[in-house]
Formats: sequence, structure tokens, C-alpha cells
Amino acid sequence: MSSSSSVSDGILSFATQYSIYTGCITFSFGVIGNALNIFVFAQLKIFRNNGCAFYITVESIANFIYQLLSITLTILTCIYGDDATGRFSIWCKLRFILAQICALTNFCMVCFSAVDQFFSTNHRFNLRQMCTLKLGRYLSFILICFVIIHSIALGSSYDVQTTFGCIISNYVALRYSTFFFYPVLFGFLPIVIASTFSMLAYHNVRRIVRRQLPIVRRKLDKQITAMVLMRVIAFVCLVLPYATYRIYVTNFPASQSMPMAYAIGRLLQAIFVSISNINFGISFYIFIISSPRFRRQVKFVLVKKCWQRWKYWCCYTNNRIEPDNNTEPRNLEVEFVESI
Repeated sequence: MSSSSSVSDGILSFATQYSIYTGCITFSFGVIGNALNIFVFAQLKIFRNNGCAFYITVESIANFIYQLLSITLTILTCIYGDDATGRFSIWCKLRFILAQICALTNFCMVCFSAVDQFFSTNHRFNLRQMCTLKLGRYLSFILICFVIIHSIALGSSYDVQTTFGCIISNYVALRYSTFFFYPVLFGFLPIVIASTFSMLAYHNVRRIVRRQLPIVRRKLDKQITAMVLMRVIAFVCLVLPYATYRIYVTNFPASQSMPMAYAIGRLLQAIFVSISNINFGISFYIFIISSPRFRRQVKFVLVKKCWQRWKYWCCYTNNRIEPDNNTEPRNLEVEFVESI
């Protein structure tokens, strides 16, 4: 009995340490990557009127908020040895509400970016005209409102039970989570939509040479389509294991009265959560790896626009700035866009 207890304690200790280290690593890379995503897509004029770039920016904002929630859970794990959702009823509900809002927003934006890229690269003019930035903003607002209402309704069904910790206590919510939320809304539906439309967009781009388009637009379509396709591949690989795990653990929670089963459950939770967390911080690094053009754009924003502007402000703070100097960054950006 003591041997089994010591093994379960060892597994719990390893799961705690694993959660802390992976949480800190994913938070560090995630915050930097999402902040750079937001900064680059907001700074470059070529992205400002692009619907897909808008969806990526919204996704990065949701991912940034999720990273703040993630580091909060990591800090609580350092203090209590777990994420404290089994200790406080309000935190049990709030944790799942916030996580679902960020996760579903991420899923919606990944799907929207794939769908938008399919329509914007289609050879039919009427389909290309359907997806506008104004429509994208309206749809994003409506979907985010729906996500917030849905997450509050479902998150309110979570409660703390002495034996199992923070679990769904409402039978209807449990059936809904088992048969629709995790397998369909959290798994099958976004994976199918994102995969299908990203592959169709890639097929459209392969025929883009035949269309009469400005070379800048053609290069932008090829770049964003490749970035979206790689993002969707990573999205599928990272979301599917966690969705499968959530379906199982929602129906078969591990009881604390069985130390070995509970310890193994905590370890599996730590592993699958760490895999899922990568999805909320990897997009920038996928874009950097998959797109040489995006690498040059990031370098241009950080070096040409930010670093030189910062040096200029530091060196010439006390000098008078001529009005003509205000147009220099724009000219630099125009020359850069034309050169790549």
C-alpha cells in the first residue's frame, strides 16, 4: 500500500513539475510570438485591408489573452500543486469560461482565415467580391458575442465536487459536452472547415498565374495561402488529441479516492494541456518558417521601422524635425513592398 502511495505521489510530483516548466516555456514563446504577430500585421500597410490578416490579428489577440490565463494557472500550480480549480467554485467556473472564449475564438478565426483565403483567391469574380473586410468584421463580432454567451452558459455548469474536483455537474450540459461540444464544435467541425478551405485555397493559388492580377497582390495571395495552410496543419495536429482527451475525461473523471488512477489522470491532463497550449502560441513561428517573405517583412518592421525610428528619436530629441521626414517611413515601406 505504501509502495503504491509513493508511486502515485511521484507521478503527481512529476505532473506538477511538468506543468510548471511547460507552462513557462509556452507562455514565453506564446507572448512574444503573438505580440509580434499583432505588431507586424498592424504596422504594414499591405496587411491593413486584407481580411485574412485581420482574422490572424484577432486570433493573436485571443491567443495573447489565453497565454495570460495559462501563466495564471502555472503560478497557481506553483503555489497549490494544482491549478486550484478544485478548490474554489468561482475559479472553477471562471477558468473554463475564459479558456473556452479564447479557444473558440481561436478556432473561429482559423476557420475564417481559411474560408476568406479560398474566396479571395477564387477565379470567379463574384465569389472574390463576397468576402470583404467589412463583412469579416461584422461576422467576427457576431461570432465572438456568440462564443462569450455560449462559454458563460456552459462554464456555469462546472462545479467543485469533493471526490472528482472541478467537473460538469449538470446532466444536460454533460450530454451536450459529450455528444456535441467536444466532438463537433471543439473538434470535427473546425478541423473539417479549416482543412477543406485551406486546401481549396491552395488549389486556387496554383492557378493564380493565369489571372490578370497586380504582381503585389499575386505575391500576397501566395504568401498568405501558404501561411494559412501550414497554420491549419498545425491546428489539426494540436487540437485533435486534446479534444479526444476532453471527451474521455468529461465522461470518466478520475476520483481522488483512487490515488494511482488520479495521479495518472493528472499526468495525462498535464501532457494534453501542454500540447493544446502550443496551438495558442505557435502561429508566428509557423509563419516565419513557412514564408521567406514574412521573414523579410518582420525584419523590415523591427529593423527599418522600429529600430531606426527609436534611434532617430533618441539621437534627435532636441532637434527640430522637418515636416518632410514624416513621409520617409511610408516611402521606405512602398520600396520594400515593391522589392519583395
